[in-house]
Amino acid sequence: MPALITRELVALDADLGPDRSQVIRALATLVVRAGRATEVESLYADAWAREQKTDTGLGGGIAIPHCRSASVTEPTLAFARVAPKVDFGGFDGPADIVFMIAAPAGGDELHLQLLAKLARSLVDEDFVAALRSATTPEEIVALVERATSDEPAAAPAAAAPAGPSDLPLLVGVTSCATGIAHTYMAADALTNAARRLGAELHIETQGSAGMTPLDPALIERAGAVIFANDVDVRDRGRFAGKPVVQAPVKRGIDHPEDMVQEALAAAKDPNAQRVQGGGAAAPSAARATSPGAEIKRILLTGVSYMIPFVAGGGLLIAVGFLLAGIGSGIDGYRIVLPGAGDSTGGAAYNDWALQNFTLFDLPPQGLFFYLGAAAAKIGQLSLGFLVPALAGYIAYAIADRPGIAPGFVVGAVSGYLGAGFIGGIVGGLLAGYAAKLIGTPTVPRWLRGLMPVVIIPLGASIIASGLMLLVLGGPIAALTKGLNDALTGLSGSAAIGLGVILGLMMCFDLGGPINKVAYAFAVAGLAGGTTANLQIMATVMAAGMVPPLGMALASTVLYRKGFSQVERENGAAAWLLGLSFISEGAIPFAAADPLRVIPANLVGGAITGALTMAFGITSRAPHGGAFVFFAIDNPVVWLLSIAIGAAVTAFVLVGLKRFVGPRAGRRVQEPAIATSAQPVAA
Repeated sequence: MPALITRELVALDADLGPDRSQVIRALATLVVRAGRATEVESLYADAWAREQKTDTGLGGGIAIPHCRSASVTEPTLAFARVAPKVDFGGFDGPADIVFMIAAPAGGDELHLQLLAKLARSLVDEDFVAALRSATTPEEIVALVERATSDEPAAAPAAAAPAGPSDLPLLVGVTSCATGIAHTYMAADALTNAARRLGAELHIETQGSAGMTPLDPALIERAGAVIFANDVDVRDRGRFAGKPVVQAPVKRGIDHPEDMVQEALAAAKDPNAQRVQGGGAAAPSAARATSPGAEIKRILLTGVSYMIPFVAGGGLLIAVGFLLAGIGSGIDGYRIVLPGAGDSTGGAAYNDWALQNFTLFDLPPQGLFFYLGAAAAKIGQLSLGFLVPALAGYIAYAIADRPGIAPGFVVGAVSGYLGAGFIGGIVGGLLAGYAAKLIGTPTVPRWLRGLMPVVIIPLGASIIASGLMLLVLGGPIAALTKGLNDALTGLSGSAAIGLGVILGLMMCFDLGGPINKVAYAFAVAGLAGGTTANLQIMATVMAAGMVPPLGMALASTVLYRKGFSQVERENGAAAWLLGLSFISEGAIPFAAADPLRVIPANLVGGAITGALTMAFGITSRAPHGGAFVFFAIDNPVVWLLSIAIGAAVTAFVLVGLKRFVGPRAGRRVQEPAIATSAQPVAA
């Protein structure tokens, strides 16, 4: 079995750059040059995407950026002892010890178990001290090999039956997004903290190295449960009714004593929060600490689950119009609907064509019309799930799986009443909190199985849908109609002003909450199909393309010497990301230089938003960027508006870099990686 680490994968006392993005890219470069991955950009992108979800900085000056990536050919460790230290989000400061764990997308279990053993070794102070004192890459390799040389980890101690003990008994589950590092480090940190505090803690690690479930007898005897998770807790219903302390997995590593103390206190508190009955799986363990942040998390969860319905449906409708347009140009062939006049793609045509023909009934030139009708109809049906999906997954974010059914039901009621997007939000909140309220009380064991499938959905549906149908639906429908009428009537400076606002929102946080609010506003109106709604969609998509294209233009064409090699490589990738309407392509630039990049993005985005609305351009597709040009009614002018905004962004950024800031006018120095073989560029 190939070694996890070799001397070529070690960089000692290296200056890899001032920020974590550059360090991760440098380590990805080492992995590729060692022949353990196929492409630097792909590995970097996967590792950086993982870094955006949760900081990988740990206590004690350690960081473990990690990911699964299709570009990785075999599980690999890259090590850097960096000087100066780099901030990876550790609670006690920056890190000088950085392990990058690169696992294949479908890594074999044996290698993943060895990676898990290494992660657990990082809570050993002697091991970390040896890493800091090593003077050669060979010493680092030997230390890692010793840490992972034993047989694959046996079943967790938590899984073994245990007899009665005088110590307070706790159980817990740890898991992280990749299941490689944080899962096992949190388990060890919590177990050690419990031991120091005079408690007995059994942890179930739900990670890549396999999972051995906790003994049901342990769960039954436990006074409280600790969940340190970034992903769903599998089979959560086993813990129903137990007092629970829940936090992101990183808190289990950074502050294990606090979590154990909170669990011990919860075990004695009759009013402590408890695991809901019925076995619902939590969508996320990262619970917000403030009401505003919690509501934001809930709404963004609903929007994120809603968007695929809208994206697929909108693109299918656009394809339907494209096919119908092709059909109309073949031999002048047209279909005349009885009593409806000429039509090549309207809702009436879709229904009429599908009800009166099959694929085999039409002449060849009519086939395009028929396929267009089929695609558009599927798209319309998909868009019909917009409000139910939004409400259902808002409820899911509040009450876990038992909230989905009542959320979908109240969403359907909102659609029936014409309450639209706003009704979906209100209904989802009602359904979620109703489901949570019903599922909170502790019930007898014999009743727990009925809670998620009968009692919670029924009760929450009656409460939420009843309120929506009898009380709230009418006023919300009136408000929705008023807003739609106002949008439809926008023209001139009002429309341009809306374009500016949407452009600013799309370019401010590049895929963050503000960006998502603007995008959700646009896709929610797409189902309405009015000209104003379609103009908003075109504006939002155009503005969202500006930041990555502007960064690409500035870093690869206009001012190459003002950007590092890493940034120039990001810029090359940002061309395609921008054309695809992936605003996140500008994140590496904003993270490295926010005070200059974000203002530049805002100026360009505002201009593009204003131009798109001023020209009245519409889009029937909610995503795809330049690749769905056929869904844009005036693609040439639309692309010109984007090009103008991107150019403005690029020129503003170049001006700010040259004349504003501490490094203005100076060439960016390229970091170097010092390895045992030879110095290489990062």
